[in-house]
Amino acid sequence: MTQFELSAALVAALSVRGMKIASVESCTAGLISKIITDAPGASDVFDLGITTYSNEMKTRMVGVPEAILAAHGAVSPETARAMAEGIRRVAGADIGVATTGVAGPGGGTPEKPVGLVYTAISTKNGTEVTRLLIDDRGADRNYIRNTAAETVLKNVLEMLERL
Repeated sequence: MTQFELSAALVAALSVRGMKIASVESCTAGLISKIITDAPGASDVFDLGITTYSNEMKTRMVGVPEAILAAHGAVSPETARAMAEGIRRVAGADIGVATTGVAGPGGGTPEKPVGLVYTAISTKNGTEVTRLLIDDRGADRNYIRNTAAETVLKNVLEMLERL
């Protein structure tokens, strides 16, 4: 499925259900927002997208607790969960999605290597966090970002099919 097909399918699925989605992104740097808004009709289902690279902005813009960032770091399932729940609350959306990870080429550690991404999807029924380890051998920053963004949006589509 191309990014445009993904966008169109997601916008249609949300429209049919009368639902809204919002995103807060770190490593994907707004790519989720871009993909969603590529489809006509996106303005009916998408109100807000935020890119938060610094811990301070994660806390200030979507309410990620400083204690989570101090204990687990920005690249963690706990931070992804707090980001998704925060953007859903801030936007008043039905679905909040978040990404945080190491897109590279630098910044990786043995514990958090380049290609490690956590995504989260928050709804009124709870929050699902997914750990991705996108193989960075030969992959560049854009490959990691695109893979992460497409994965979270495919996961939203799958979640919508279960409703």
